[in-house]
Amino acid sequence: MDIDAYFARIGYTGPREATLAVLEALHLAHATHIPFENLDVQLGRPIAIDLASIEAKLVQGGRGGYCFEQNTLLAAALNELGFGVTSLAARVRLGATRVLPQTHMLLAVDVGGERWLADVGFGTGGLLMPLRLRSGEVARQFSWTFRLREEGNHLALESLRGGTWQDIYVFSLDPRYPVDFEMANHYVSTHPASRFVQTLAVQRQSPGACYLLRNRELTCIRGDQTTVTEIIDDEDLLAVLKDTFGLALPPGTRFKCLQGG
Repeated sequence: MDIDAYFARIGYTGPREATLAVLEALHLAHATHIPFENLDVQLGRPIAIDLASIEAKLVQGGRGGYCFEQNTLLAAALNELGFGVTSLAARVRLGATRVLPQTHMLLAVDVGGERWLADVGFGTGGLLMPLRLRSGEVARQFSWTFRLREEGNHLALESLRGGTWQDIYVFSLDPRYPVDFEMANHYVSTHPASRFVQTLAVQRQSPGACYLLRNRELTCIRGDQTTVTEIIDDEDLLAVLKDTFGLALPPGTRFKCLQGG
């Protein structure tokens, strides 16, 4: 990969050794510079998850993406620096009313004799920093708090929200391979029951705030304060995408799920 272009995209200018400090800095820089988004699904474009296509879109193109794109890009950078990286798969639970397929990609990273969970591709209040793969250890990450909970042979990632622990997703440590994610990517980008087919989803997270766009509803979460703004006009929506998320699209761009069929 073009590691220099990637570092420029995420604003990273630090060391390039395979240390925990570098992993933490890269994770935070990536999570706060490249937005989560599924705009291409709503524009009727295929989502390619080979590294060259991801670099062209997220690095050179200044766009964002979802888990398969985001975490494949981070994994390539970590491999380039000499980290041991294993791809994993999870079932999302946050906001789910049924058992969902394993359509979320995350990473296990070996560094300093320990394993860490790295995930820059979750779309609703996900990790800003890597999380030690150890059950029960509470980790405060700026305005957000996380922990892992053992569940049989699996681990559940939880987030503390409104004083209550909520499941984000559940996963095992069984390695996954590119072909597994090709199948999952096809489902989430094309299946009528997929959230990403049904809903426009964009997110940008920072240490102090989380901005969520779901269709025409923009939510800003700052600690315990939440504000919600309805976006009526299509051109106003494009302005929000540019000003709030750094995603510039041509005037007149329209998204399938917002066009009333």
